[in-house]
Amino acid sequence: MRRSELRVDSPVFQRTGKALIFCLLLVIEILILASNWRSRNMGGIPAWYVLLPTVVVLSAENAVKMWGLSKFTQKIACYVFDTICLMLLTVFSDGTLISTLYIIILSEFYLSQSNLASCIAMCVANIGLFLLMLFISGTLKREDVNIVPLISSAFNDIIVLVIHFLVFNFTLQIYRKNQEITLANKKLNENNDKLSLAYLELAEVTKLEERQRIAKDIHDTAGHSITTVIMLTEAAKLMIDEDMTEAKRKLAAANLQAKNALEELRESVHLLSGKSEQLTLKQMLEDIIHDSTDGTQIVIRSSIEDITLCDAKRRFVCNTLKEGISNGLRHGGATAFWFELKSEHGNIEFLLSDNGKGMDIAELKEGFGLSGMHTRAGSLGGHVWFETEADGGFEIHMRLPADGGATGVDHEN
Repeated sequence: MRRSELRVDSPVFQRTGKALIFCLLLVIEILILASNWRSRNMGGIPAWYVLLPTVVVLSAENAVKMWGLSKFTQKIACYVFDTICLMLLTVFSDGTLISTLYIIILSEFYLSQSNLASCIAMCVANIGLFLLMLFISGTLKREDVNIVPLISSAFNDIIVLVIHFLVFNFTLQIYRKNQEITLANKKLNENNDKLSLAYLELAEVTKLEERQRIAKDIHDTAGHSITTVIMLTEAAKLMIDEDMTEAKRKLAAANLQAKNALEELRESVHLLSGKSEQLTLKQMLEDIIHDSTDGTQIVIRSSIEDITLCDAKRRFVCNTLKEGISNGLRHGGATAFWFELKSEHGNIEFLLSDNGKGMDIAELKEGFGLSGMHTRAGSLGGHVWFETEADGGFEIHMRLPADGGATGVDHEN
């Protein structure tokens, strides 16, 4: 935040300060008139003939300066006029309280200026002006004036002017610094409130986007799986009398697909309700392998490292394993699989290989499941590729950016 953006002198502070200074000015002027009411100067002329109009004009001019002018350039003429009035008061008075008038005029200047260098220059100039006025006053009064005795006699007044400068400006600087800190804290709190509001809005948008993504996943994956179950069971009904082995294989594939669909629906419900899975990725993958082999003749060997991934990547890895096993059973007639998940060179390496019939890679046409793998992997910063050949099985390779460390464990189901 730039300093110029902070308003450290509030209007109330300025008005109060100016009112106090102006009241002090009037009081001191009245005291000067009272102490010189019967004095005579310059050929016996009563002093108040000059002092009274000077005081009236000085008061009026300071009222205009304090409340009618705001810029320093506009006040320069007023400060020159102050000097002339102070000179007249010094010459035609007995000198009592003149230094106090200087202090009052300086107070208004200090109050309106935030530049300390300008205040120092003004204080030094006024001390010099004060000494000069005393010298001129003494000369006009035909006194024997010497500079050393003059300074000595005005020493106390000079000390008062210096102390006034130090105390007044020190107090102003502390006040202004406190105001700067207060305003900066207020601005910071306002920015924090705006950031908190923006964060809440972003959280709501993110939550809505995540729910929309989950709804799309339910429609795409679970809907596709249920459609596949229906097709496999219909095909098994037609084959049950002609080819019992093939019918059983299709029913096994349909059963696995139904389990996958049910698991996907459960996961989606958990996410929508805000509940998170307590299982590790390794445990989730082992459960998928167990569900796929339980009660079937399928064999799945695996090597799974205990890897930490974000929820989106965890879901994608699990769904890819389910889809790969289901495709191997349905399309390749596979009976055995090899699955490997490991962390290597800052990436997660995924491999699922089966012993199915495979096909010529040039004949591979990516359907809903395989094309969806490409799209999802790309959105997560990774990529997927497939390898297959006739009677050589089918392999799914995937590489994703890693999120955490890993340790390896091998087992066989």
